Amino acid sequence: MTENPTPSSSPTHKVVVLTGASSGIGAATALRLAAEGHHVVLAARREDRLAELVAQIEAAGGSAEAHRVDVTVAADVRALLESVVATRGRVDVVVNNAGVMPLSRLDALRVDEWDLMIDVNVRGLLHGIAAALPHFQRQGSGHFVTVASVGAHAVSPTAAVYCGTKYAAWAITEGLRQELDPGIRVTTVSPGVVESELAGSITDPAAAELMRTYRRNTVPADTIAAAISYALAQPDGVDVTEIVVQPAAQR
Repeated sequence: MTENPTPSSSPTHKVVVLTGASSGIGAATALRLAAEGHHVVLAARREDRLAELVAQIEAAGGSAEAHRVDVTVAADVRALLESVVATRGRVDVVVNNAGVMPLSRLDALRVDEWDLMIDVNVRGLLHGIAAALPHFQRQGSGHFVTVASVGAHAVSPTAAVYCGTKYAAWAITEGLRQELDPGIRVTTVSPGVVESELAGSITDPAAAELMRTYRRNTVPADTIAAAISYALAQPDGVDVTEIVVQPAAQR
């Protein structure tokens, strides 16, 4: 499941925009979808990482481009979508993957970190929806994929705010699915513990120690990429509403 498939000449190739594409799930998804023959548009703040990823994709025969984007800035995300449509003629998929996870207990009062999670995990998602939706509606087709978390379904100590943002992401995405015409598909992918840099944003010592124990069992980021690929590959009229993927030991 973790081996990238061979590119094909299938007419189902799509133009896919990925936020948070510079590492972890975003980078793994970019590599997998490019290998499947899709054109991947990589969006993140770390331009050097994006350039390396584009070079890796192109060296393997894939098609990719990079854009420096801060998802907390609505104008950045809107300009990204407008640029893609202007140059590629369409956008087929938006994977709202950008996220941060600086965990801490509420009584640590790390308000700046709470605000950061709200800005990236919730506002960033809304900015992606607002930027892409007019294009999808004009096309009469499109696919939103939200990368949420098992934290959208269960709360644990030190993760109250993070889980709150992921509950919000789940609810926003489900509301979007219910509101849209069937031609526009909507999927939530909720990963458990994944090999990524996400835990590197934790500055609270107690939360960092808990996370070291929590992350003893992980799945590769490409496992989540494969779930996203599965949702995208379904025929028109099939809506994969949600996929939860986690280590068996995380039960």
